[in-house]
Amino acid sequence: MRRARLHTPAVSGRMPGGRKNLADRHRPLRVVAGFHFWGEVEGKIEAVREKRRLRCEWEGETGMDYKVVIFGVKDTTGEIVSFVQENICAVDLVVTIHPDVLSGNEVSGYQGLGYLTERFGIPVFETRSYGLKDEDTVRFFEENTFEIGISMGWQRLIPQGVLDRFRYGIFGFHGSCGYLPFGRGRSPLNWSVINGDTRFVLNLFQYDADPDSPNVFANEMFSINAHDTIRTLQYKNILVSKRLIRRLLKAYGDGNIVIRRESKDFGGWYNKRTAADGKIDFHGRTRDIYNLVRGVSRPFPGAFCFCGEERVTVWSAHPFDEMLDFSGYAPGEVVDMIDGKLIVRTVDGSLLIEEYECGRKLCAGDRLE
Repeated sequence: MRRARLHTPAVSGRMPGGRKNLADRHRPLRVVAGFHFWGEVEGKIEAVREKRRLRCEWEGETGMDYKVVIFGVKDTTGEIVSFVQENICAVDLVVTIHPDVLSGNEVSGYQGLGYLTERFGIPVFETRSYGLKDEDTVRFFEENTFEIGISMGWQRLIPQGVLDRFRYGIFGFHGSCGYLPFGRGRSPLNWSVINGDTRFVLNLFQYDADPDSPNVFANEMFSINAHDTIRTLQYKNILVSKRLIRRLLKAYGDGNIVIRRESKDFGGWYNKRTAADGKIDFHGRTRDIYNLVRGVSRPFPGAFCFCGEERVTVWSAHPFDEMLDFSGYAPGEVVDMIDGKLIVRTVDGSLLIEEYECGRKLCAGDRLE
């Protein structure tokens, strides 16, 4: 029987990052932005830890007491864990999926997070169920206590039984061009690029049983410019996420997390996207093709079309020209190739395909469909 596993650091001897033991992980690490912010927040959180420990002893509770927990399965998760650990406070636990779970789930940008135990001494729990419902995972959350959770790159609903185990709740991110509950659903960053939106409102909100409920702690907005790709938007998303997480953990340390649960906005929904949704339609406008290509590029599966029976994955493309007369070519036909880049006729102009993958070299006259 396959079991969930927990990567744990040694509790004696030298710890990663120069700390001698598990208790040393909770000492201030360094000065940030000219003042001891890490020590200030961590000192308050450590006081919360001590009060909770004493209460557990008094009530006879057993198991580990995890204060700050981060959920995620992606490279962006590792980035956020490192940021919190090095700049704000100690991360007590990371929850991720076992690599075997990938066989039944599409996870773009997946990264194993076991390295965080070696680097920082953080325990990493690998569940065998992305929905956190397997027997070992249910028992793990039942037998331990938790304070506050942050979800970064965890693309599944967290069951109520797990949410109820966190004293201050679990918080995650969601956004769209509007305010929650508008834009609930799947792949909001991808959809925002594909739809041609020019801004993104990132909300840090408290989870409940419903997806993307407007239980907003804070939000911040950033632009989507004409040159952004899904990867550059991920960079912006990470930058804003760090700011919002800093505010949340400071409020947690102060014991003053305020949630806004009322919204005057109407609901809207983004449908789930799969790799098959990246199919390019050369009957569409150039801007729509461009938005699709940049909206599903790396680390996602990429936009694609076919040349005969050969699949063509398009990683990078830009609108080329809308005035040159290419009426002698069909939409989707390769007009020319210059410096290894393809100039392709579209309905309302042309597209420059700068990077693509195909089983053979494409050339002028080839038809993409």
